[in-house]
Amino acid sequence: MAADAESLPEEGLALWLTEQKVNPRMVPWLGRHLVASIGSSVAGQLDFFLHPDGQAVKVSMLRVHPDFQRRGLAGVLMDALYAAYSTAWINHGWRTKDGAQWWNGYREPTPHRNVHNRPPAEWASYFDAVNVASDMAHNAHQNNHYGLDGHRDAIYRYGERLEAEAALHAAAFRPVAPMHVDLGSQPLHGAARLALPPAVHEYVHDRTQDSRARATALLEHLGHGNLPREAYWNTTRQSAFADAHHIALYDSRPAGPPLTHVVFTLAPLQALLPSTAHALATSVKFTHPGDMAVDITELAWRQADRQHLTHQAGFAPAVAAAIAPVSARHASASYQARYDEGGFLRAAARSGALPFADRAAQIQAMAERLLLGRTARARTTRPPPAPPQTAVPHPPAPGQTPPRPGRRA
Repeated sequence: MAADAESLPEEGLALWLTEQKVNPRMVPWLGRHLVASIGSSVAGQLDFFLHPDGQAVKVSMLRVHPDFQRRGLAGVLMDALYAAYSTAWINHGWRTKDGAQWWNGYREPTPHRNVHNRPPAEWASYFDAVNVASDMAHNAHQNNHYGLDGHRDAIYRYGERLEAEAALHAAAFRPVAPMHVDLGSQPLHGAARLALPPAVHEYVHDRTQDSRARATALLEHLGHGNLPREAYWNTTRQSAFADAHHIALYDSRPAGPPLTHVVFTLAPLQALLPSTAHALATSVKFTHPGDMAVDITELAWRQADRQHLTHQAGFAPAVAAAIAPVSARHASASYQARYDEGGFLRAAARSGALPFADRAAQIQAMAERLLLGRTARARTTRPPPAPPQTAVPHPPAPGQTPPRPGRRA
């Protein structure tokens, strides 16, 4: 490892584990990419499949970009795989000419976990013994043809004919049933990559500001009806972030303003028909061309070049939103009533979020009654007010004495 690292460029090496989207009916194991980047360039990639219990790995492809070959990078990737799954069986499958020549110079960290080096009785529940034997025969032919050793002393030698060995262990293989995400039982997480205006970018990444207000600003900027359609919606937030970063690694567009990766967390979808979605083991992609009403329960975001700083905010109650339709002609009537052509809330939809919005008819009727009563009172003729009364004292009769103050007459 040390020699490998010393031969790499000064920009530094980063390894990223991302999900490989595969049809579980074709490959029921979990697909993974292990990507190596140097600076802003993808230098290599190791593709593999992981058994659901994490105790077996099948390598499907190892490749290094021509600009970074012969620097030990393939060994770094393979060593990282062994380290990440430190107790799992490793099946390298069959090799091409280049693969056989590379393998000839590679030194496995733990050769005893390579199924090609161990008897089928130890690993036959994970891998089909006949297929493994076929791959071993192919690799042996490659080694003989190109004059390679191929670590032949470590390879398991069958003690009897292959047919008999296969008959002993083929029945031990335990196929994995295809797994599909259950949309109605768990939240889903989907990512979008946004190039925000400078002022918006500065505000939403300012940790001194209220996180919920910043999340609301992000949603307003994108539009409530513009949740990403082409994204895979994952069972974990980290997988959604990994999807966004995997796309960024292979993005060939010229550098521009810093991107923000935003992950939307949706409440479980209870009323979704299976025919409207392409469900994988741990993710789903919606295939219906129309819009889809969803509820956002949380928002998380971070700068593409600052993976270690993640902002997040929850919404309680959840915010009503929608996955955008393919085009305006596929938009439903309810979508068109709530969102405009750009996917932004219409004025009526915005007022609907105000308090007492569900009592609009009742409030209107009350207002009309008040106005009618006011009009009726204004039309009523009132009598003129009576003049003020002023007491005038009468003169006393002859022979009487006027009463004095404080005495009764």
